[in-house]
Amino acid sequence: MMGRMPSDSPYTDLLRLPPGAVDLRELPTDATPGYDGNKKSGKADLWAIGEELFDLQQRLFAGKDDGQRAVLLVLQGMDTSGKGGTLKHTVGLVDPQGVKITSFKAPTKEELSHDFLWRIRKALPGPGVIGVFDRSHYEDVLIVKVRELVSAEEVDRRYDAINEFEAELVESGTTLVKCMLHISPDEQKARLLARLDDPTKFWKYNPGDLAERARWGDYRAAYEVALERNNTEAAPWHVIPSDRKWYRNLAVGQLLLETLRRLDPQWPPADFDVEAERQQLLAQEIVA
Repeated sequence: MMGRMPSDSPYTDLLRLPPGAVDLRELPTDATPGYDGNKKSGKADLWAIGEELFDLQQRLFAGKDDGQRAVLLVLQGMDTSGKGGTLKHTVGLVDPQGVKITSFKAPTKEELSHDFLWRIRKALPGPGVIGVFDRSHYEDVLIVKVRELVSAEEVDRRYDAINEFEAELVESGTTLVKCMLHISPDEQKARLLARLDDPTKFWKYNPGDLAERARWGDYRAAYEVALERNNTEAAPWHVIPSDRKWYRNLAVGQLLLETLRRLDPQWPPADFDVEAERQQLLAQEIVA
């Protein structure tokens, strides 16, 4: 039995962060806005939207030479919030040749020698492509703020630079889907313990995660400022309750689906004489 996904309340609206001050402690991490099913039905419903998602994404990719439209999915969240899981279960539903995934790590010496957006611009999706950022330019107003890697004045400048950058992307034809994967500290603890209990997940565990976890309040405050300062009409934030992995995957899938439906990509017309090609093919004799 599938759950209900109300057509009159699209996920784009349900999960969109309203303008103004943000207090993440007031936003639930284990809710399922817009969905009244359970884990089993949620997984089934995610799979069910896959066919339409795949079709729309192929249409977008097929028309890449006729326009500049692209989609950029930005995934941000605390450690263990599920960026990798979303890539696997949701982004994995579409054709990989039309997807560009970039996972941003600590910047290299070369990257640090440029403005913080330099490496971001290099990773942007081309026309017809769905780009996915596993972490993003927001690291440069989150981790650098918490660790005081740059001055407060520089962080403040970057908020404005991000708004200008994202407005530029939208103006050039890229639709941004920004998702903050919102989990609780208790859920993060459970996921870290699960990694320690499973030898197949040791590679995912980093002892440094505990030091970062100890600064949970600082990161929460940094996220709240970034969410407020960079929540624009052109590139709004969506906060995804992510304690329930299945709902997180479904919600991001619905956001992508609704985005592609609005773009309404069409199959490009043939730039050759279809009937002439058919007749040549029928008349062609090949000796094996």
